[in-house]
Amino acid sequence: MRTPEPATTTCSKTLNLFEPLPTPAEMAAWDQAAIRDFGLKAELLMENAGAEALSVLRKAYGSLSEAKVLLVAGGGNNGGDAFVLARRLLDEGAAPLVLHTRPVSGYRGAARYHLDLARRSGVSCHYLSPARAKSALCACEAPDILVDGLLGTGFSGELKPEALTLVQAMNDLGENCFVLALDSPSGLDGLTGVPRPEAVRADVTVAFHAPKLGSALPLAAPFVGTLVPRAIGIPHAVMAASPPRQVLLTQRLFGLLPTPSAEMHKGRAGHVLVLGGSEGLTGAAQLCGLGALRAGAGLVTVGCPRGVLPEVKAGMPDIMALGLGHGTTWTPDCMDSLIPTLGRYDAVVIGPGLGRNKEAADFLALFPRAFAEAFDKGWAVPCIYDADALYHLAQNPRIMAELPRDAVLTPHPGEMARLLGMGMGEVQADRVAAAHRFLATHPQVLTLKGAGTLVGQADLLHLSPIVAPNLAVGGSGDVLAGVIAAILARGVAPLHAACLGVYWHGLCGLALADDFPARGNLASEIAHTLPHVLKEQAPC
Repeated sequence: MRTPEPATTTCSKTLNLFEPLPTPAEMAAWDQAAIRDFGLKAELLMENAGAEALSVLRKAYGSLSEAKVLLVAGGGNNGGDAFVLARRLLDEGAAPLVLHTRPVSGYRGAARYHLDLARRSGVSCHYLSPARAKSALCACEAPDILVDGLLGTGFSGELKPEALTLVQAMNDLGENCFVLALDSPSGLDGLTGVPRPEAVRADVTVAFHAPKLGSALPLAAPFVGTLVPRAIGIPHAVMAASPPRQVLLTQRLFGLLPTPSAEMHKGRAGHVLVLGGSEGLTGAAQLCGLGALRAGAGLVTVGCPRGVLPEVKAGMPDIMALGLGHGTTWTPDCMDSLIPTLGRYDAVVIGPGLGRNKEAADFLALFPRAFAEAFDKGWAVPCIYDADALYHLAQNPRIMAELPRDAVLTPHPGEMARLLGMGMGEVQADRVAAAHRFLATHPQVLTLKGAGTLVGQADLLHLSPIVAPNLAVGGSGDVLAGVIAAILARGVAPLHAACLGVYWHGLCGLALADDFPARGNLASEIAHTLPHVLKEQAPC
């Protein structure tokens, strides 16, 4: 095995690699801790929120002088944020009109404080009674800007009929003006990102202090618009004391990649072994190997049944091949040929094109023990289980129980459903819950692929902010497995390797959309895009 290259350009603290992604309940707890334990006033946090909302609106919309702004303020803290924004808009030279859904006498605490301050400052504020909410909105002069301060992240369950009518009216009005949502579009589930049953459709959502989980999920995108997080003064110590169970991937992950040294050679750049390919299924292993090479691996070997060696090597001179066993399919005797070679490799992918026959299952059953024995000999080789390997793991929980803690599993939603014994529709309906359910009983690194890929271990989930339809092509997951393997082979820890691989792979999908706006790109082109995407990333 190689000696890892020194990481000459890395982030000093891995905590800085991600952005917090709290649930509404976690965010509410941070607010309360800031007030209770640090003595911050709720009025101050609300003032900061309104100030940040103004800054975001100014940048997204442009000059606010003389802009007609209609603000719909709910009865809670989201309404309080709207009152602050209205007062600041007035100072900016805009013409704000606030319609509040609770009588003045019904407001309490910080929201009441800022409602009174807005009225004393000259902001026009009117009570919007539920009975005439829709007609009142329709009667308003068409605004330039509509601000949603109705419910925010405090909403849960289903919209009540009056609130649903109001949300629908706001969306009708919003078709002809710019829409800003405060913290979260009203009606959007803060956990799942699903409208209940409708939500305000914003052009921009300003997320106070941090994006909320539901707002960052792919299903929420048509309602959230551009998501802009802005800090409002909650001390870092509050978050450190109660970290969220979800975080967001960022480009700072690229700081984990070691800078190539002048004396680097192929042996020190990582050697990836891909165990896959069988009769008629060799393309998956080739794509996995190509992904590893394009992600910077110095060497890639595809281990495959001896009978398909010519097919694996066809047109792929950059990839080495290792013949195992005697036939064209995986059998337990392939392990006899493999074990003596394990000391050569720095990372292993098993599964692409492995096949689903009983003999392949028997081979896989020997794999965890063989690697445990290799570990005893000092060969600490991290392993990725992908594709057909995941099928066999779902069929045989005993093998699953023997996997090492640092193994990386990369299921798509269908494979995840098999692993959990549930329907794919159930997985997709709440991917976060499905991932947490898996992690509660399995210590390995999970990479649940799909729009908004999730990477997790223990009780922490990492969400990719990238949604890229150009990745939805056969072989894309094989390339991803190769990318993660190449990063593992450079000495990056499995969890962080999976996070970086997912983010890097996702950026390739976005880049390909420029040349293939209606899709049509190949999985191999995802691999070829990897070095070009890396060139665009700023150092950590």
